Amino acid sequence: MEERTIKIALIGNPNTGKSSLFNQLTGLNQKVGNYPGITVDKKIGYFNLSDSIKAELIDLPGTYSLYPRSRDEELVMEVLSNPLNEHFPDLILVIADATNLRRNLLVFEQIKDLGLPTMLIVNMIDELEKSDVKLDLGRLKYDFNVEAIATNARKGKGINELKEKIIEIDQKKFVSKEIKLPFNYNAVWEKQLKEILGLENPYLAWHWVAQPHLRTKLTGVAKQKADDLEKKFNINIQRLISQEIINRYNKIDLIIDECIEDTKQIKSSIITDKIDQFVLHKTWGFFILIGLLLVMFQSIFSWASGPMDLLDNGLAIAASWLGEVLPDTFFANLITQGIIPGISGILIFIPQIALLFLFIALFEESGYMARVVFLMDKLLRPFGLSGKSVVPLISGYACAIPAIMATRSIENWRERLSTLLVVPFMTCSARLPVYTILIALIVPASVTYFGFLSAQALLLLFMYVLAAATALFASLIVSKSLKLKEDSFLIMELPNYKLPRLKNVLYTMYEKTKSFVFGAGKIILSISIVIWLLSSFGPNDKFYNPEKYIDFSIAQVDETQTKESKIESYKLEHSFIGYLGKAIEPAIKPLGYDWKIGIALLTSFAAREVFVGTIATIYSIDATDEETTTIKQKMQNDIDSKTGKPRFGIATSLSLLIFYAFAMQCMSTIAIVKRETKSWAWPIGQAVMMTLLAYLLSFVTYQTFA
Repeated sequence: MEERTIKIALIGNPNTGKSSLFNQLTGLNQKVGNYPGITVDKKIGYFNLSDSIKAELIDLPGTYSLYPRSRDEELVMEVLSNPLNEHFPDLILVIADATNLRRNLLVFEQIKDLGLPTMLIVNMIDELEKSDVKLDLGRLKYDFNVEAIATNARKGKGINELKEKIIEIDQKKFVSKEIKLPFNYNAVWEKQLKEILGLENPYLAWHWVAQPHLRTKLTGVAKQKADDLEKKFNINIQRLISQEIINRYNKIDLIIDECIEDTKQIKSSIITDKIDQFVLHKTWGFFILIGLLLVMFQSIFSWASGPMDLLDNGLAIAASWLGEVLPDTFFANLITQGIIPGISGILIFIPQIALLFLFIALFEESGYMARVVFLMDKLLRPFGLSGKSVVPLISGYACAIPAIMATRSIENWRERLSTLLVVPFMTCSARLPVYTILIALIVPASVTYFGFLSAQALLLLFMYVLAAATALFASLIVSKSLKLKEDSFLIMELPNYKLPRLKNVLYTMYEKTKSFVFGAGKIILSISIVIWLLSSFGPNDKFYNPEKYIDFSIAQVDETQTKESKIESYKLEHSFIGYLGKAIEPAIKPLGYDWKIGIALLTSFAAREVFVGTIATIYSIDATDEETTTIKQKMQNDIDSKTGKPRFGIATSLSLLIFYAFAMQCMSTIAIVKRETKSWAWPIGQAVMMTLLAYLLSFVTYQTFA
């Protein structure tokens, strides 16, 4: 008998066990490459169904629906919509997580309506059974009119039965049932829709019209007909997509209620509804959010202060000890004055960064983060932002780069552009080290309100609120400029509240903190070395022979400054880095900054957290005493020689806080905006405008409090 090969596509949400099932079926008989022209993994494997039937299995990128939010998700529809595609399947296996069927069944419903042979794989069935939840698989098969198999891909349970069902489906002649569009539509419109491509399946024709990446592949005539159809019937694509998803979820909910018996879930839903009466309240919901944020910020100062002091003192002692035991050489000074002070500028903030990610993980694990998104959606709409802008803006509190990338979920280009232009205003975690050390300089830890409310935490909360308010104001201006229309809708699942799993929370906190520290550490280390090198050499004799130019008379050397420290200060001022700082000092002097702060401003454009590391490095080079001092002490001890007042007084520190609140976050942010907009005009214009705004408001702040 002649051997033949059937093509099978494996599709499902991320983290449903697709890779495990792929490995179980194919074993080592697989190959990995890239799709032509893009850097998206393409996994293809082979296995035998019988002596005469061989299967080619392709693992398509994970997707939550057939409406893509990224380039790899677009590939799914490109394969399924085109019979001429080399990977067009004879059979589709949709894998769903048994513990999260509702979300997973959406893409299954959509794929089934494309009219292709489809089988449902309910994976992780053991996890469902452990929770004392009963699934009526037979009823599920009947309600969806589909073949369904229960599996545990990790343990290989159900694999043989799956192979038998594949053979059974392959031997049957597949006849597509009549497909109806899953939203309200005009019958004439449907007829013309099918005629555009000569397709009998209206849902497949709809995707060719609704998805921009597919429409661009149409021939000139077909594309023009699709454009004319949209205009003629005034088709609002986003509204119809939203309607489709709502209708599908309504159907899925009814089926799940019939197929799953879960008393715990019922109780959990009742409790969730009661809590949401307060959490999602149009007034109390925001007070609860602000209260939780205040607890988070107070914890960042109070809980982290002890570990931070230990780290700061420990690193200062280490640098001092190494300075005593190591010979006075180039490399020894590099370590004690360059590397250690620079790295300490990020390491001491590990406790605060870890606490920030701890609270974020708790919000996500408990189900509260979804409520935050829901609340913010109501707040954003009057300012011209899409409901889908909520997730990128919330993500911006962690890092602007993934937040800007998250705007890909916004289909409307103008709405997406508006969102990514204002994301950098959100206070990312890189700003936290700058904020906390400046706040600690001007607000004593002992200052509280009502005996427990930290003034430091309140000021930090104000900085976050200020950032959010600025983003809203900026989005209003941008939306008016771009003439945005409110076409998008936020559709999301509000999960039941649950107690966070300690293991998951701690792991998330560890991974994100590690990523932040190592990512920032590389930048800080390199910049610290560059700064130290530029401070170790000078362009003229004033650096190499400072004694010739310094007046060491009693009038010139006061009690607070030794001869040695005056020499070191003079050398630093006349080094390459000193001349660079002096060159920009006239421009930043109206803001209350000297040339040392100016250097830190320049280097922090690489990454905001570099500011603290740069300050630590400069003050280690310009040491005025032999005692062990921390970064905070070095900043507190810096005196303005002209005024005799602390350099980092209230006016200067507030000015710096405002500058970092409004200035563009970092060079990486500029690069990612360029990549997403495919133009240098937007990121450059964005950086210039934000920097000018930061300069102006910092100037006003300093002049007001000076």
